[in-house]
Amino acid sequence: MIDKASGNEGWRHRFLGLCDQVSGWSEDRDFKVGAVVVGPGHEIRATGYNGLPRGVSSGDDRRFDRASGEKFFWIEHAERNAIYNAARSGAALAGCTLYVNRFPCADCARAIIQSGIACVECPPKPENDGKLDHSFDVSEIMLREAGVSVSAQER
Repeated sequence: MIDKASGNEGWRHRFLGLCDQVSGWSEDRDFKVGAVVVGPGHEIRATGYNGLPRGVSSGDDRRFDRASGEKFFWIEHAERNAIYNAARSGAALAGCTLYVNRFPCADCARAIIQSGIACVECPPKPENDGKLDHSFDVSEIMLREAGVSVSAQER
């Protein structure tokens, strides 16, 4: 829950705005997603956006094709990229908050739980998102059962 008296709403607004900024680096044609992992003192531990793995060419348009499902083999999600970036730099994520400008899928929920992230701040779960509907439902269940606090609010 957001405590407006302590200024947490301002931090939420700032970090979700930073997610939007980071998402602009994505080459994905469908969604621009950014993630920011923040420590208890409001310090940024890692950022990530959805995109191809490091060093993988974006020159083949088939790699971005959602209709065929091909993109799901190539594109890494922002949440996991932020977690991988933290691992590369040696930043601990236990007890941190993940800010992300799209509700996490089930794959990302597993990574969030396993990395020790304690809280997720994001928009509400999308409705009628086709193949991802079940993934979002499973994500919501996993995060709840694992004790990860989720604050899913419209911006």
